[in-house]
Amino acid sequence: MGAVPAARVVSGEIEELYDYEVLRQLSDATMFVVHPSAPLLVLGGNQSEDVLSARGRAGMLRRRRGGGGVVALAPEDLWIDFWIPRDDPRWRDDVRVASMLAGDWWAAALNDCGISPTSVHGGGVEGEVNLRVACFAGRGPGEVFVDDVKAVGVTQWRVREGMFLSTVLRASDSVELIAQLASPAPELESALRHHHLTSLGLDDPEGLVTDLRDRSGPWRFRRLGLLI
Repeated sequence: MGAVPAARVVSGEIEELYDYEVLRQLSDATMFVVHPSAPLLVLGGNQSEDVLSARGRAGMLRRRRGGGGVVALAPEDLWIDFWIPRDDPRWRDDVRVASMLAGDWWAAALNDCGISPTSVHGGGVEGEVNLRVACFAGRGPGEVFVDDVKAVGVTQWRVREGMFLSTVLRASDSVELIAQLASPAPELESALRHHHLTSLGLDDPEGLVTDLRDRSGPWRFRRLGLLI
């Protein structure tokens, strides 16, 4: 799969991040390395665009299927998604265990890069409600922390055909998101100073992708250019 556009209007004038109906038809377990063509904001599946300021609504905006808060994404981010069909041995009935599976893959790959201590959040969604507006400000199942600071965000979407695990390690922190929110809590800026490629000293993201692919595979491997 090469460069593809985001697909369909699902709420007002907000387009979906993927063509999810195409994903549901994939029979092979597939690992996507996604490169958006421009910075964008992605709302959680149940979020209203009212959480955004006028500036946030004026930029590139998409909606994903799956939970969590709004996230800022950029072409430089390490954005990796996994489609796992229901008949694949990596399928997990338990939603939390499924997310932790992705987190364990990431934690092992980061450890191979000399980054420690890492931990994978095994509980439910945690964090103050007024901070959950932003994906990287809370804790969710499977998310990876380094020295108790979030590094990798994880969201999940499940249908009868399989599950879609979406993960991202950002190239920079998410403080720029503050100006794009309608009513950010004062504590949100600190919460969005999470780990990223630079703070972790990861100057070879491709090596990390290869390690992650080898540890978690086998996969059909695709680089996806997302036209925004």
